Formats: sequence, C-alpha cells, structure tokens
Amino acid sequence: MLINCIAYKNGHRQTSIPIEELSAALKQPDTFVWVALQDASTEELTTMKDIFGLHELAVEDADHGNQRPKVEEYDDELFVVMHLVEEHKGALAVGELHIFVGANYILSVRNRSKQEFKSVRARCEREPKMLAKGPGYVLYALMDEVVDRYFPLIERFEHELEAMEERIFTKGAALSNIRRLYRLKRKLTVLKHAVLPLLEASGKLHSGRVPEVCTKSRHYFRDVFDHLTRLNASLDGIRDTISTAIQVNLSMVTIDQTEVSKRLAAWAGIFAVATAFAGIWGMNFRNMPELEWEYGYLFAVAVIAGTSSFLWWRFRKAKWL
Repeated sequence: MLINCIAYKNGHRQTSIPIEELSAALKQPDTFVWVALQDASTEELTTMKDIFGLHELAVEDADHGNQRPKVEEYDDELFVVMHLVEEHKGALAVGELHIFVGANYILSVRNRSKQEFKSVRARCEREPKMLAKGPGYVLYALMDEVVDRYFPLIERFEHELEAMEERIFTKGAALSNIRRLYRLKRKLTVLKHAVLPLLEASGKLHSGRVPEVCTKSRHYFRDVFDHLTRLNASLDGIRDTISTAIQVNLSMVTIDQTEVSKRLAAWAGIFAVATAFAGIWGMNFRNMPELEWEYGYLFAVAVIAGTSSFLWWRFRKAKWL
C-alpha cells in the first residue's frame, strides 16, 4: 500500500506525485523522491524495482521478509533492514523496515508493524538545509527514529526488573519470580537481536569507506551508532542482572526445599522415637517390666510423650521446626 510519494528539490517539498510520474521526477536536477510503502505486495515491489533500478537480491529480501538487521551496498545503492519492536499484551511484536537509498531516491517499506513515521517526514521538512543533503539525511532520520523507539522498551524492562528484585526475598515467591525473569529474558533477547546486528552494520555508515549516498551525513550516523552502543550496553547490563536474579531465586528455592526437608526430618525423628518405644513395649513376651503393673500403660504413654516433647523442644531451639 502506497503511503506517500513526494518529490523534494533543494531540500524543499515540491508536491505529491503519482507512481506514473516517478521516472520523470527522478530526471530533474537537485531533486530526489521519497516513497513510503506499507506491507508492499510483490507487484508493488516489482514496480519500484523497475522505476528505481533496485537490485534484485535486495528486492527479494524485502519481499520475503524475516531479515536480520543489516546494511548492504549494491553498487551505488544502499539497502538497510531494521526491526520495528513494539510491546503488545505483554509480548514483543517484531516488524521490519526495509529502506532502499540511491542518489536521487529513498524508498521505505514497512512490514508487519503499525508504527508510523509521519513525524520523521515532518521533522525533515522543517529543516530544508538538512534535507538538501539528500536521501542520506532521510536515511539517518529514519534510523534515528527507529533506534530512539528502543529506549522506552529498555526503561520498561528496567522497571519490570526492579519490581522483580523487590520480590526476590518474599517467602514462597521464588518459582514465580523465575518464570517472570525468564519471560523478561526472552523479551530482552528479541530486542538484542534488533540492536546488536544493527550496531555492527551501522559502523560502515560513518567510518572507513562511507557509501556515497551517506557522505554528506556521515557525522549524523555516528550519533545513531552511539545510541546503539548505549542500548547494547544497557541490554548487557540488564541481562547480567537477570542472570544474577535467576541464580538468587534458584538459591532461594534450594533454601526453601532445605527448610522443608529439615522440618520433615525433625518430625520423622520424633515419630521414630515414639515408634521405637511403642515397638519395644508392644513385643509379645510374657515376662516384661511393668507388664502387669496397673499404671504401666500410662507410664509408657508418659515416657513416649515426654521424649517426643523433649525432641520437639530441641528441634524448635535448633530452628528445625
């Protein structure tokens, strides 16, 4: 679905143009076009491929989807893939943004995501001097917006982790904490898969041999790289904290199980002594002490009760009960 198709001349917006006039607009001097598609069909991508001369491998990746974040260079064309991550009903949904960049065009294709980028277009149009740098600056603005949208997710992860840490030493909550920590760790992994590959790929946009379409904006891409570095460091820090919290909760589970075992062992010891006394006095022999005594039964019960009470007191004092 076509969202926008607009031509820009010397950094100023000209007009929206139909697809049929794109080829003519591309021939105008000091002009580039910015086309935005959402959930593009194979036919739409094929049309764009014919108009812009896109590389067939890049078009194939955009058509198939499920791509790893990356930056690929095909002759004078740049192909960028970024993940659009958003939280929905406690889980993370991952969409994709594919961007084709050439000397006089930029084509963005958004798939499986409801995130919009109208604010990016408005931001660029407010800065005609920056927009005059060409499609490279638009690429920076899109990448910067995608990366900035990762930060609120990081903040939510940190708040969620802090809430879990407060419950670590709550009695009986260890198992539920571990389940919640693993759910958070899975979400963290999803965001990590969006950040780390993009961090590795974005370095080529500001250092070394920078692609031609990005030379005028190379210093701005360093800002994106710095943001990705911060995100990656935050993700690593949260992941380490989660691992520590999981180990602490596993230790709490072991401690709880040990406490239960101690209680069971204490009660087993008490009943073992009582059973031993009852077994001795219950043996079927004719000549036994106090067998014919009037108070023999009460005496036996008193001995068993007294011994059991003494053991209970000792276990209680040792904090086994």
